[in-house]
Amino acid sequence: MVSEPVQDWTKDYDIFADEYKKDPFPIWDGLREQCPVAHTERWNGSFMPTRYEDLFDIARDTETFSSRDVLVAQIGEPAEARSEREAEVANIGAPPITSDPPEHTWARRLLLPPFSVKEVARWEPETREFCRDLVSGFVHKGRADGAVDYAQKIPSRVVASMLGVPNEMEGTFTEWVQGFLELGLTNADLRSNSSRQILEYLGQQIEAHKANPSDDLIDYLLNSEVDGEPVSDLHILGTCFLIMVAGIDTTWSSIGSAIWHLARNPQDRKRLIEEPELMPSAVEELLRAYSPVTMAREVTKDTEYAGCPMSEGDKVLMNFPAANRDPRKFKDPDKVILDREENPHIAFGVGIHRCAGSNLARMEMKVSIEEFLAQIPDFRLEDPDAVTWAGGQVRGPRQMALVWP
Repeated sequence: MVSEPVQDWTKDYDIFADEYKKDPFPIWDGLREQCPVAHTERWNGSFMPTRYEDLFDIARDTETFSSRDVLVAQIGEPAEARSEREAEVANIGAPPITSDPPEHTWARRLLLPPFSVKEVARWEPETREFCRDLVSGFVHKGRADGAVDYAQKIPSRVVASMLGVPNEMEGTFTEWVQGFLELGLTNADLRSNSSRQILEYLGQQIEAHKANPSDDLIDYLLNSEVDGEPVSDLHILGTCFLIMVAGIDTTWSSIGSAIWHLARNPQDRKRLIEEPELMPSAVEELLRAYSPVTMAREVTKDTEYAGCPMSEGDKVLMNFPAANRDPRKFKDPDKVILDREENPHIAFGVGIHRCAGSNLARMEMKVSIEEFLAQIPDFRLEDPDAVTWAGGQVRGPRQMALVWP
């Protein structure tokens, strides 16, 4: 679908416009000064705050701004009748991210233990070995696509291992998630088909785990109880759906953006190689500067925010990436400072819906950068203008040709 060019970003923004996907930073800068809560009628209409303070406040007001629908755009359902499984996805949701209190409280608490720092460390050796093998597979060629050949493969493998499903499904997972969360936002048939395939597969895996228990995330959920009662299969299905959809595209976009930055900034590569102790703060800074995720909230009642009248059912885009570039909150926000001392970024959201998988994402970013630099310390973009970016819900490079000596 081709949209008309944007003439006024304050009244008619388009999060799928090529210029927005490729370089949204000047657009956000302009909006913060001219109209910090912009509006558009495109993609069924929405509001978009761009200041840190506004994003922070809205995220914490769960009574007025519900998380029951977190997709940033929907263009309607496919014309043909939806299958029983497709109809089911709307009722399943993706708890806890699509739930409000009180369900959210126990749904989030259920996920915290397997995503703690200690439990995430369990997956680091396998992740490191996989990253090392990926780089070994193309280092001798002197070139690779940093997105396709590296970044996008890592989270799919990690999620497959955590769920206890065959590792060879990683490529299929990537295709399904991209069909649902990226391409499917502007293609209802693709979105519906992708969600159906994900749910059918995960439903089969849940049944298989009942018959043959093992030590993985699905078994953890099957063995969990809430108020003395087993967690329902539908809730487990929705949570596994969330882990796949939210844990793959977002992290590969973060890894890809980090590699893109390092390809353009040899001084930062040099620092990370010579000062490996900088890696934790560097990961946080790269997350701040290239935050991938924009979520949505749904207005629960007629209200007014920052002088903008909002009606029940309106959508508000939680532009966390713009908030993390707000000069009112961050000194030199457009500079990547690897040892930035104060960095209260909200790349993982804020409030009750802050990403439960943040420890896992940090680990994957750290390991993927370390292993790439270990074998390829000097690399660059073959053609900076040829890099393609996804946008809308999740921003990150999708094609990124790298070359090295």
